[in-house]
Amino acid sequence: MVDRAEILALIPARGGSKGIPHKNVREFAGFPLVAYSIAAGLQAEFVTRVIVSTDDPIIAEISRSHGAEVPFLRPDELAQDDTLDLPVFEHALRWLKEHEGYVPEVVVQLRPTSPVRPRTCVDEAIHLLMAHPKADSVRGVVPSGQNPHKMWRIDPEKGNMTPLIRVEGFPEPYNAPRQVLPQTYWQTGHIDAIRTRTILDKGSMSGDIILPLLIEPRYSVDIDNLNDWARSEWLVNQGGLDMVYPGAARRPIPQKVMMVVFDFDGVMTDNRVWVDQDGRELVAAYRSDSLGLNEIRRLGVRTMVLSTETNPVVAARCQKLELEYIQGVEDKAAVLRDFLSQQHIDALNVIYVGNDINDVSCFPLVGCAVVVSDAHVEARRKADVVLSQAGGYGAVRELCDLIVNKLATV
Repeated sequence: MVDRAEILALIPARGGSKGIPHKNVREFAGFPLVAYSIAAGLQAEFVTRVIVSTDDPIIAEISRSHGAEVPFLRPDELAQDDTLDLPVFEHALRWLKEHEGYVPEVVVQLRPTSPVRPRTCVDEAIHLLMAHPKADSVRGVVPSGQNPHKMWRIDPEKGNMTPLIRVEGFPEPYNAPRQVLPQTYWQTGHIDAIRTRTILDKGSMSGDIILPLLIEPRYSVDIDNLNDWARSEWLVNQGGLDMVYPGAARRPIPQKVMMVVFDFDGVMTDNRVWVDQDGRELVAAYRSDSLGLNEIRRLGVRTMVLSTETNPVVAARCQKLELEYIQGVEDKAAVLRDFLSQQHIDALNVIYVGNDINDVSCFPLVGCAVVVSDAHVEARRKADVVLSQAGGYGAVRELCDLIVNKLATV
């Protein structure tokens, strides 16, 4: 039975990375990148132990803080650019057997560079492997974006091309419609479930009998450079995926939105202030916010600003935008709770928009918590939606457009 087997989730996370320095602990959508793989192991029903194999004390410390074990540091010779997976896994399994007498039945590889995982993929891979005793491993795959039957080799001396592969029954597969060619698949880094004996006895990370776990292509993420990083963060923040997440499960924008409550500084503005010699303050705002606010109000959504500051500029801007406002608030959560109660507004139909740690206490009180892209890291970690625009640079308008689109589909 799967639930009685020892299943080790092993996360390889070396310190060296030339493409993105210290990639494995760099903040990715609010959390260190390695935290997503740790969460995938910890949240899986069948995994009994989660270990990070690293050569780096910083990665080790951060991994432990997110719930993983780091019982050893990997030798430097197993943490080079060209180090293969096999010796890393052999080292971990032999160390655990020698020092603890621990021998798992299955090892699950969770690569940090594929952080966008379907919530159930780890357990599905383990279940598939355990249901087929003769199988050596399970590997995550997606339909290949390019059909290899239409790929070529170029002879470096002669300069002519030859097909990469041939297909029985198709003398010229490269001239055939892709619909009639055999379906091919691309391996992803999301999940490998491997029997321990395959690694130690056969000296292989896959073995001979490999079963596929089909993963939806929209989860396909493999981070090699900063462009991959930016696209992948957008997918986490805006993609609406049911994925493994290190924090609390993210809530979507409600189907019914009755009210949006905005922080002011850093949301309606870019969080900077100009002060003249007389102490008068000026702030910068985004002109198109007014059009977005008018659109959601036209749909029956109430709007309000809740601000810590007591400043004429808050009142002036809110009056200009026809926003209700309460300012000079020390305890935002208490004021918000009382306001919603007095106004008989269902909190599950309320969105709160903030940018800093003093907004976080309001997040659990509403149906959806939103932050701007340049919000404090703690606010981004606790938020349900992270906007792609910064405060004062279109974030309010972006949220209004999202609400309009959401309500249009209801």
